Amino acid sequence: MKAFKCLTIAGSDSGGGAGIQADLKTFYALGVYGTSVVTAVTAQNTLGVQGIHSVPSEMVQKQIESVLDDIGTDAVKTGMLHNTATVEAVCRSLIKYGVGRLVLDPVMRATSGDSLISGQTVQAIVRLLFPLATVVTPNIPEAELLLGISIQGEAAIIEAGERILELGTRAVLVKGGHGSSPGSSDDCLVYRLNGRTRAEWFRGPRIETVNTHGTGCTLSAAIAARLACGDELPAAVAAAKTYLSQALARGAKHKIGGGHGPIGH
Repeated sequence: MKAFKCLTIAGSDSGGGAGIQADLKTFYALGVYGTSVVTAVTAQNTLGVQGIHSVPSEMVQKQIESVLDDIGTDAVKTGMLHNTATVEAVCRSLIKYGVGRLVLDPVMRATSGDSLISGQTVQAIVRLLFPLATVVTPNIPEAELLLGISIQGEAAIIEAGERILELGTRAVLVKGGHGSSPGSSDDCLVYRLNGRTRAEWFRGPRIETVNTHGTGCTLSAAIAARLACGDELPAAVAAAKTYLSQALARGAKHKIGGGHGPIGH
């Protein structure tokens, strides 16, 4: 019986709600075997990020090689890549092992608003990793930072997706959870099919809860899990959004910490 496998390359969240902890919970919930490469250790809880310590890039590369030499993977998801040296190490490894399914979550800020990476590192991610990505999954604030524009309304979201597509990735999912729509949380997948650019919306109700820590990590991990199982990208996004909505609804019932609590993986 084939075991589908997913590798997360991301930071560790000591509070357990985001980062590799959220990714591994998601992989398990969706029935894939999860492996992990730690890029940074954070002192973090539901109130914010109190400290970040980068893992040396050489060790990041050794972790990737250790996993892929023996276990292999059907898909890779990247989260927080804290500095340019780490981005370069990840790029070298993905090319060396010919990784074909890559979900790139351009983690720039925590749910609390704390900045996680520098502008120089963002530029390295765009230059080195966007061309390798199956899909990039920015939320609206991250898309605004990538493009240096304000994004308001559905037409602007589609335009932003098209402009991010031009940065070299094969597809981009602009996540609408930070949008102004009061009753809905709609995400837009922009990709090319048969030489034409398409925009496909994935709509869902907005779930009122303060427990939103790790939503972006979870969605990108769920997309990677479904790609690992053989889904085409639109189907993987649809399944991942359904899973995230269910996890948000379940997590809304919990009280963990004094700030933005975790979702219910």
